[in-house]
Amino acid sequence: MSFDLSTNYGGLQLRSPIIVGSCPMTASVQNRIAMESAGAGAVVLPSLFEEHVIAWKLRNGGNASEREQRLIDRVNRLTQDTLVPDVETYLSVLDRAHVQCSIPVIASLNGESAGDWLDFAGELQSAGAKAIELNIHHRPVGLHDTPRDLENQVIEVVRMMRESISVPLFLKLHREYTSVAHLARRLVSGVQGLVLYARDPEIDISLYDCQLKSNWGLTAPGSISPTLQALMSVYGHCPSMPLAGNGGIAQPEDVIKILLAGADAAMIVSAIYRQGPDVIRTMLDGLVQYMESNRLGSLNALRARRPLEFASDEERLTLIRGLTSNAGASRINSYENIMESDRWGHLVRSSPLNIGGNSPTE
Repeated sequence: MSFDLSTNYGGLQLRSPIIVGSCPMTASVQNRIAMESAGAGAVVLPSLFEEHVIAWKLRNGGNASEREQRLIDRVNRLTQDTLVPDVETYLSVLDRAHVQCSIPVIASLNGESAGDWLDFAGELQSAGAKAIELNIHHRPVGLHDTPRDLENQVIEVVRMMRESISVPLFLKLHREYTSVAHLARRLVSGVQGLVLYARDPEIDISLYDCQLKSNWGLTAPGSISPTLQALMSVYGHCPSMPLAGNGGIAQPEDVIKILLAGADAAMIVSAIYRQGPDVIRTMLDGLVQYMESNRLGSLNALRARRPLEFASDEERLTLIRGLTSNAGASRINSYENIMESDRWGHLVRSSPLNIGGNSPTE
């Protein structure tokens, strides 16, 4: 029995549902070749930032506002050994990737505001990008800013970029939105897909110089629950919006769950850092094995298995069942004996012993 793993993600026809997300690895020719050989459906290049685009426009005779000059000064503080130090380097990487890869190459733009810099998406399309992924990094929300204001900013940025390109535009959302499903419905005519979710660094304070610092780390394997919840919510309320799930996808089972939750594609990064590009083949092999055991010949057949009513009575019953399971006193004592917490009540250790029944959830 043959299996069709192809999928359509926002107008891009992909040979497989696994996309390599934006990261430094995708800037390397050798890495892209290995990812494509392992079965990736598409790759997303590292991000080009609003600051780089503004600096490029200024070098080419443009004028910079006071705010834009601050952004240029910000770029000048970066070290010169950054992966993509300027627009020219990025366009060169994109051009080579476009020529060498037979799978779609998606360019990534990262910015924090609306403005003329968004027109640069057209340059990326001309250089060979099959789609643009937009990552909007919001500045700290002001006291008088409302969720509606935040959404309106996103809508305006999308509108301006949409005017400069004809290739698909994918928006990579962060977790701060109060209602992703509501925003998705407002965006359905402006973007061709959503990525849930973007990854932010962990912010810390250095006690050495009392300055802010950021820590980037790999996503914990299997931490896909927030992504599943967001996908189910958006798919349930806006099924016409193409979706890609991102965050914590580490094994074939995670890919299957992401697809069942409503996504058209699974985006991975951390798993490749841990295991190399061959993990893509491992995930696809696991997906095929699942489809074979369930007599599913294509991803469309898999999608037909999706629970259509995620916010249903069954979901509520599952919650109640988990919080009111019939655990006797002896079983509760058993849990107390095998669970340890720190002084704030956070679970720090639990025994792997199988004592039966549902485990406590609160």
